[in-house]
Amino acid sequence: MSEKTLFQKIIDREIPADIVYEDEFCAAFRDIQPQAPVHILIVPKKPIPRVGDAVAEDQAQLGALLLAAGKVAEAEGVRSTDKGFRLVINQGRDGGETVPHLHVHLLAGRPLEWPPG
Repeated sequence: MSEKTLFQKIIDREIPADIVYEDEFCAAFRDIQPQAPVHILIVPKKPIPRVGDAVAEDQAQLGALLLAAGKVAEAEGVRSTDKGFRLVINQGRDGGETVPHLHVHLLAGRPLEWPPG
């Protein structure tokens, strides 16, 4: 990517965000337009445009996103099976993608309906 995405600017601390978790692979911060009481975005530090663009070399990065989700859910008090959470990855316009930087939505804090949308 030639130009930094919104999420890369947050990771680089050029734009403020409520960062709740960070490690060598990713950062997690609260969504500014939450769709649930807990709505956190988990974003890889490597700017992968979308999950469909990931390659074999991104395997560790992709695994780190899911491991981070569990850590964030634990910190938010929603990891237990009596509470729970949902992870969502949007791909493309019809999938709801709005920022071309792979990210995982962690949604929790209320019962989530199925099917989702």
